[in-house]
Amino acid sequence: MPDPTHLDASQIAAAVNARQLKCVDIIDAHLKRIERINPQVNAITHTLSESALSMATAMDANPECKPLAGVPFTVKGNIDLYGSPTHQGIPAFASTMPFANAPIVDRLIAAGAIPIARTNLPELAMRLCTDNPLFGATLNPWNEYLTPGGSSGGDAVAIATGMTPVGLGNDTGGSLRNPAYCCGVAALKPTVGRMPTVRSTGPKDMGLAMEVMQVEGPMARSVADLRTLFHVISGHHPGDARTQDQPLTGPAYQHKVGLVSAVPGVTLPSVTQYDIERVATLLTDAGYEVESVELPQLNAVNNLWGDLLATDLQHTIRTLQPVLSRPVHLFLADMVRAFDTSQTREQLLDRRSHLQSLWTALFERTPCLLTPTWTQLPWPVDADLDPIYGIPLLRDTTATVTPANILGFPAIALPTGVADGIPTGIQIMAPWWREDICLDIAQVIERHCPMPTPIMPS
Repeated sequence: MPDPTHLDASQIAAAVNARQLKCVDIIDAHLKRIERINPQVNAITHTLSESALSMATAMDANPECKPLAGVPFTVKGNIDLYGSPTHQGIPAFASTMPFANAPIVDRLIAAGAIPIARTNLPELAMRLCTDNPLFGATLNPWNEYLTPGGSSGGDAVAIATGMTPVGLGNDTGGSLRNPAYCCGVAALKPTVGRMPTVRSTGPKDMGLAMEVMQVEGPMARSVADLRTLFHVISGHHPGDARTQDQPLTGPAYQHKVGLVSAVPGVTLPSVTQYDIERVATLLTDAGYEVESVELPQLNAVNNLWGDLLATDLQHTIRTLQPVLSRPVHLFLADMVRAFDTSQTREQLLDRRSHLQSLWTALFERTPCLLTPTWTQLPWPVDADLDPIYGIPLLRDTTATVTPANILGFPAIALPTGVADGIPTGIQIMAPWWREDICLDIAQVIERHCPMPTPIMPS
């Protein structure tokens, strides 16, 4: 068998279930890779060597065929993992120990997966760069001077460098898809209500923005792994009233794709334009009908995302000041000032309902949208904190990312290759509860655009 750190989760599980690999050897190989690579990129904050090896030993002694047998996985530092702190990148929370695993962690463990490490994130997961005063900066393994994305940057870097095949993160403003794009891995942002968000740490009421936008989700180096993780961790949990047991696959759909090759007010990089056109050609050759579309009222959608988040932030910004670094506190204060915080909860939700109806009508014409992930190439580290250009940069960069959050639709960030030494990628969106469409289209594209990872840091 090849080096276990170069195998996808599905390959690892198949080898374990066929008794071709031992769980202990898989975990040991990944721990050694972490020891070798993590000092160069700082993606992992806590390595769970003892518990991971103990679980692996027990699994080898009592083998069972499971969909993720022996597969290591990492957990973002704002998702509860019993026995390690839910630190959220905040020094004041460095010793905050959860009383239980998050449901999605328990579901992976029940499927045979083994938690191997905790990963880094920006303070309170509120940036598109992964840095904090508790653990420092996580570096992009392709180019240390460029952002690795955020907020699930630690997981993206760990997956991209072979320290783990899969990881768990969450997404309120692209926090899964942003780092996936920057690091050349894949991420699925599910429909809001598909995955439970339950914490034994932190506030129970996370505000309206988190209630209507945040969702947990998987990251991986293959679409097949995304699909497996999606099936394993989905479903209702009594701790999260939003969650529903919706079917994981829907009825047959038309093989039509809506192509978004232009974004109002933004000039797409030439490599991004090329990738969109190349993927459109691949899908046409595969039998899909591809037509150009415009995203309905995109500026209004992005303004609503910002207004909703800023409205929550304006009530907590003073409370957060003692636990945040000064640059991030100033950044969040700038965000509050950049958006409209004057509307009531009812007014914000009315705007959302109107925009959802427009996008739902678009999805009735074409069941899948193909868009840029970012409208910019990965930019220099800390460019988002620039007091003048930071907030406009974020708004432009994530113009096609945040609609899936504020409107609740599923989306996949998928790598398509490498250009000028950095990964390229596209985004696939579908209607509510139709992650299967995103996964199907992503699998077609992946056949022609294999994942460029794992890599060694440059």
